[in-house]
Amino acid sequence: MTRSKRIYVLDTNILMHDPTALFKFEEHDVFIPMMVLEELDNGKKGHSESSRNARQVSRFLNELVESHGNRDIAEGIALVQPKSLNLRAEQSIGKLHFQLKQVEAGKRFGTVLPDNLILGSILQLKEDNPGVPVVLVSKDINLRIKASICGVAAEDYENDRAIDDFNLLFTGVRELEADFWEHHQGNLRSWTDKGRTFYEIQRTRGDDWFINQFLYMPGEDEVEMRVCRMDGDKIVLQIVDDYRTPQHQVWGVNARNREQNFALNALMDPEIDLVTLLGTAGTGKTLLALAAGLTQTMDNQRYREIIMTRATVSVGEDIGFLPGTEEEKMTPWMGALTDNLEVLTNTQEQNSWGRGATNELLASRIKIRAMNFMRGRTFLSRWLIVDEAQNLTPKQMKTLITRAGPGTKIICMGNLAQIDNKYISPLTSGLTYLVEKSKAYPDAGIMHVNGIVRSRLAAFAEENL
Repeated sequence: MTRSKRIYVLDTNILMHDPTALFKFEEHDVFIPMMVLEELDNGKKGHSESSRNARQVSRFLNELVESHGNRDIAEGIALVQPKSLNLRAEQSIGKLHFQLKQVEAGKRFGTVLPDNLILGSILQLKEDNPGVPVVLVSKDINLRIKASICGVAAEDYENDRAIDDFNLLFTGVRELEADFWEHHQGNLRSWTDKGRTFYEIQRTRGDDWFINQFLYMPGEDEVEMRVCRMDGDKIVLQIVDDYRTPQHQVWGVNARNREQNFALNALMDPEIDLVTLLGTAGTGKTLLALAAGLTQTMDNQRYREIIMTRATVSVGEDIGFLPGTEEEKMTPWMGALTDNLEVLTNTQEQNSWGRGATNELLASRIKIRAMNFMRGRTFLSRWLIVDEAQNLTPKQMKTLITRAGPGTKIICMGNLAQIDNKYISPLTSGLTYLVEKSKAYPDAGIMHVNGIVRSRLAAFAEENL
């Protein structure tokens, strides 16, 4: 191994999280301990995403070994990307090394545990390659702590992060400066079309906006607008509808704050195919998505039906297998759906007979589907709601979004502060990934919904517990 390179030791959880991690270390070398291969072999059985990733890693490793032969293993195998893999990152020019000898007894730390064996192989590697920087890459915090204690550099895998700082996540809304109108007074043009007011302004250096981004100016000159079009150095802004007024109710629901109003504008716009709603618990994300979906499906007849799905990741311990059909199995996971439907039906009918009839009608137009069976499907003219999307990986999110056929609208909702998937963080969540990748897509709308509206108790818990 050349001294100009670092050696990155990959833990099992890295490869089961991202099989392409092998090819993402550019000019540096990659080292795979024997214990990692054993854990990959143990984890390859099953239908979960981690099991599929384990099998994919094994295929990558087999292809690399077969293409170079056994004679090159001792010297290192060139990390050439397989023909089936098309990574946007630069081609890796490093080498792949395997553990070729047993760990000495003095480096096993007593109990023969997988993590201890991996750590022992790293210490042996450092001893065999003096002067070469060796770095452990793992998502296991305890293993990184052990490595640091033993003098081994350790870090988390950061290549899968959509952003480096969570505070920089795109919110979909921006406050305008108080002198906005005076600043654009010389190049401002306004007109009305089909009852909507539009403004055309000259783009300036600070106008780094995206299409469907919402803008507002508080105070006496309060105004709420949406970036409608961007043509070269011209930006067209549109005054948004005010869904806080009784005459603009959506299935009996009014917006309670500015962010909810922006969210309803995005949901009710037929030109927007993808809406992402982020926010803390109780901000009305599910209620708004259902109300808009019912209006668009039942009243406007724009969509055939509402389909709702979510990742089946529990908050506590698993209660075991659930009986019944696909929809019956998913029903316990869809408490948010039933709770919000109860609210919406109460706004439509005041007597029990009317609510019963409404519930029966809605049940025929709302379908619950498991995410496990989404691959290969195509949804035509559907209103697809993906709840608890913060628990999805970027790969799962891509799988869902690619199910959209002509006329389908997808609404992804989630709270990045309530991730239940132990392999996901706010920086690596599929929801974060979707926000960053879709903000420049002209047919997408993104909104952080703020303000706890569930109850004063929920507001207290969110802020203080």
